[in-house]
Amino acid sequence: MSENNINVLVTGGAGFIGSALIRKLLINTRHNIYNLDKLTNRSDLTSIDQILRKEPTLQKRYTFLKADLLNEELIDRVIEKSNPDFIFHFAAESHVDRSIDSPKEFVLNNIIGTYNLLESIRKYFYRIEKNRKNNFRFHHISTDEVFGSLGNYGKFNEESVYDPRSPYSATKASSDHLVNAWFHTFGIPTIITNSCNNYGYWQFLDKLIPLVIMKCLSWENIPLYGNGMNVRDWIHVDDHVEAILLAVNHGKIGKKYLIGGNNEKTNLDVISMICEYLDEIKPQKESYKVLIQHVSDRPGHDYRYAIDSTLIKTELGWSEKINFSEGLKNTISWYLDNINWCKTIISRSGYIGQRLGKL
Repeated sequence: MSENNINVLVTGGAGFIGSALIRKLLINTRHNIYNLDKLTNRSDLTSIDQILRKEPTLQKRYTFLKADLLNEELIDRVIEKSNPDFIFHFAAESHVDRSIDSPKEFVLNNIIGTYNLLESIRKYFYRIEKNRKNNFRFHHISTDEVFGSLGNYGKFNEESVYDPRSPYSATKASSDHLVNAWFHTFGIPTIITNSCNNYGYWQFLDKLIPLVIMKCLSWENIPLYGNGMNVRDWIHVDDHVEAILLAVNHGKIGKKYLIGGNNEKTNLDVISMICEYLDEIKPQKESYKVLIQHVSDRPGHDYRYAIDSTLIKTELGWSEKINFSEGLKNTISWYLDNINWCKTIISRSGYIGQRLGKL
């Protein structure tokens, strides 16, 4: 991707991680960026629009394409228009709780949507010239949740068996398998990465960290599933984007790379850290911890996720750079400084006040 005049298509580019990738590519490359998103009430283009306003010259290299992956004809036109050299496939329904409430939506978007995209790519790939075929990459971004739940010991790696436990993780596992099949059967040059929980700026407000921040600022109860001892590995979105770019540039075609932050925390740990930092910088009469309220556990709630990132570290030279404690403090400060954006999101899309996002 170091060359000029490269066309990059990002699906789900109005989402949290997809928009972070687009911002980095706009600032640090001369590539033409095509952002495909169907724009639901969970989409947001503010972070990209801010960059384009500050640097108007970047607008020549950026094109937004509103499209739903369920519309096969429209996706064919998007592929034709963007004429991509690289595709980053982020577009997916990604909230476990909502997948329990509306599993069909996840089956359609995560499985059928990925299938439609792969089929459109297959037709496109077969007709482009040989030198472009050699450089073309389809990068599918997935999750550690496809591997199920861990006990107190061990970590997921590239050889881990798929064992999804929720409609969300089952549909993401299905999309992983589709991508792998299109590589082996049709020769599409693919890369798959599975990452742990992401955090950072511009994350939607029903995810754990921004939700807890907003609950604290509103002095509302913070619902915590079960005993709060479920463990997640956390990675800053900027570290994740760096890993994605390394994988697509230097990863081996047809391979999978797991991306972890080496930051295992219980959900109670994360919530307590947020409360403690807010106690320092925005104190109230009582600690924000008094807002923590244990609620009934979620059905099929996975106990622990943890990733062994040895392969991407040894083969591609990646390493996480952002310390979780400092990254969390910076994230909290960012939300405090951007409270007007938060209010806009709440008023536009509604606030899922009783949910704790991807736990």
